[in-house]
Amino acid sequence: MRAVNTSAFDTPVEAGLVDTLRKQAHPVVSLVAEEGGTIVGHAVFSPVILHGRADLLLMGLAPMAVVPHNQRRGVGSALVRAGLEQCRRLGCGAVVVLGHPEYYPRFGFVPAASFGLECEYDAPQEAFMALELCPCYLRAARGRISYHAAFAAL
Repeated sequence: MRAVNTSAFDTPVEAGLVDTLRKQAHPVVSLVAEEGGTIVGHAVFSPVILHGRADLLLMGLAPMAVVPHNQRRGVGSALVRAGLEQCRRLGCGAVVVLGHPEYYPRFGFVPAASFGLECEYDAPQEAFMALELCPCYLRAARGRISYHAAFAAL
């Protein structure tokens, strides 16, 4: 997994983030995609917190990486779909992602601001998105989403 993340990103920071999340975040969903016995993709879903709503089980998708020569072949999409399904099975009500606004809507993600959610990081509003896994789960949810402390190193 480390090789996937280092090849997909400009620095090894994300690979270190994955190591930390796998050790410290609970629950964590960590999925790999293989081709010919070689790992070519990796996605992590870890808990996020909506301030003032500790009763909600929310996950954040990050990082998601596919080795460059396997990109645009459906590997990332398969990882996202499988991860969302695993989050459902864990009882998660919603997932957030800070990512490409052209990519994630295909899975049902919409701007998180439409639920009254904001990201703890300074990011374009259209890049911070949310997906309800349970209908109306975020109906009364408003406020700032915080990621696991491991993200502070980014």
